[in-house]
Amino acid sequence: MRVLIIGCGYVGRPLGLELARLGHEVYGLRRTAVSESGPIHPLTGDVADLEDLKRLPAPFDWVVNTVSSSKGGAEDYERVYLRGTRNVIEWLGATPPKKYVHAGSTSVYAQNDGSAVRESSPAEPQNETGRILAHTENALLEAVKTRNFPAVLLRIAGIYGPERGHLFQQYLRGEAVIAGQGERLLNMIHRDDVVGCLIAALKNGRAGEVYNAVDDEPVPEIHFYRWLSETLGKNMPPFGSPPAERKRGVSSKRIVNRKLKAELGYQFRYPTFRQGYTAEIQRLQDEGKL
Repeated sequence: MRVLIIGCGYVGRPLGLELARLGHEVYGLRRTAVSESGPIHPLTGDVADLEDLKRLPAPFDWVVNTVSSSKGGAEDYERVYLRGTRNVIEWLGATPPKKYVHAGSTSVYAQNDGSAVRESSPAEPQNETGRILAHTENALLEAVKTRNFPAVLLRIAGIYGPERGHLFQQYLRGEAVIAGQGERLLNMIHRDDVVGCLIAALKNGRAGEVYNAVDDEPVPEIHFYRWLSETLGKNMPPFGSPPAERKRGVSSKRIVNRKLKAELGYQFRYPTFRQGYTAEIQRLQDEGKL
């Protein structure tokens, strides 16, 4: 397949490398030019600029959108996600791919009562960035209905992996604080499994369907820190006030991945945070960083 990855960064680049390893012809789009000596053909352009997209060497068989707001606020979210996605839909309208996969976020779920959240659960985010992500999903689902656009949507939980994992990094720096009694549920997924889920969606995902990309075990925050403490032989973080409202909001829910595993046939490399963070801790130890 001839594959375009829009946003060839933290997730997009390893995705491209794996697709190339599997024999696909891979192109990676970034806003800024980078030297790429590997198997990914580098492209430069801004997804928020329709003219940039029109200059790309279409057509493509598969397109995956893994763009990031680069930790920006609502204005950046609107530009990159909503405007960018609308541009992509318009650009690909003339030569649609066989499959388009959108890397979205579970932050569109605002449930805060610890309830089980499936793809059919209400996605009614309360903060502005979450609403922009929901509008982006709606634009894609509308294109599926009105333009026969082959979009598959993944709602991806909190990503961790090499150099990533906000709470883990805070813990290593001695800056972590357990909010309340630590009862807030964390939903996570290792970057390698995000890559695996995206490839499974390209192969088996159905247009117009939404899939939760999250590992098998939502974990209370206090249990997460207790495991880190026991594994690393370090003290537990102190208890403190709940964190201030974050960019994507604070919620507590049990996100269910049953549909993704059943319909896409994906088997997790790291079914829980324990396997994933064990691998990350070993990597840091091997690199002399722990």
